[in-house]
Amino acid sequence: MRAVWMTGVGGPEVLVAGDAPDPVAGPGQVLVEVVFANITFVETQIRSGNGPFGRVEPPLIPGNGVGGVVTAVGDGVDPGLVGARVVTGTGGSGAYAQRVAVDAAGIFLVPEGLALDEAVALLADGRTATMLVRHAAVRPGDRVLVEAAAGGVGTLLVQLARAEGAHVVAAAGGPRKTALARELGADVTVDYREPDWTRRAGEVDVVFDGVGGDIARAAFGLLARGGRMISYGLAGGGWAEIPEDEAAGRGVALLRPRPGPRELRDCTEHALAEAAAGRLRPVIGQRFPLERAADAHAAIESRATVGKTLLVV
Repeated sequence: MRAVWMTGVGGPEVLVAGDAPDPVAGPGQVLVEVVFANITFVETQIRSGNGPFGRVEPPLIPGNGVGGVVTAVGDGVDPGLVGARVVTGTGGSGAYAQRVAVDAAGIFLVPEGLALDEAVALLADGRTATMLVRHAAVRPGDRVLVEAAAGGVGTLLVQLARAEGAHVVAAAGGPRKTALARELGADVTVDYREPDWTRRAGEVDVVFDGVGGDIARAAFGLLARGGRMISYGLAGGGWAEIPEDEAAGRGVALLRPRPGPRELRDCTEHALAEAAAGRLRPVIGQRFPLERAADAHAAIESRATVGKTLLVV
């Protein structure tokens, strides 16, 4: 089969298309013919050697999320799954490929009425956005700041916070991205490349921090007493360094969810169901053929992308 190999640690050029052995469904596993592979910003950091979970040892096939069709099952697995449309994680690697063998217990059946590419776009980001909104306990009337509001998670946070009755302030970089946030229902949009963006954003009750660094620090300063802040991404290169005692002195809670497998599965299923019902729309901003995974990574790192980036396998 064809796959994309991470041949070393470095720039996008270390992602090289080539051949790989065909996987086989072992006991408790299913074989999935991949149609779309999900790409996350964290995968670009892992490739460059700056991932939040430590360095990996190439060569390996990167990627951790796919959508496709079950073509075979291993021992102990219901043969009725053959032909089912599914999305699934791959255990941390192996997704940039034509076929994957994964644990049957970890697959999600794609609901009727939901396109497979949309389901893949929701696999990681929908789970994350749903979990964040739940843990922040967003309430009607809350003023919610969403950083990176035009990204994969951010576009979903805008919609989910609005559905909870919140007043959404969307922060993004550039007019194209702020326009997308407005289209998705944001009440106020600000461009955080402009020096006065915090003044325009105003005081808020909740911050969803997907950027980190200086942007997160500035957003923290906007929180009212009783406010909540959740950091889930570090697109700016590092986590926000906000001391717990400073937050406590201002009456602000720095939330650090630690969801377990059951909660993560429930959040994923909820996001898929909401999308199938037409209440949540994943934004797929760009698609690349499998063999151009390096170009996909380069586009994400250039900040030229909006919404989710998918590989078409």
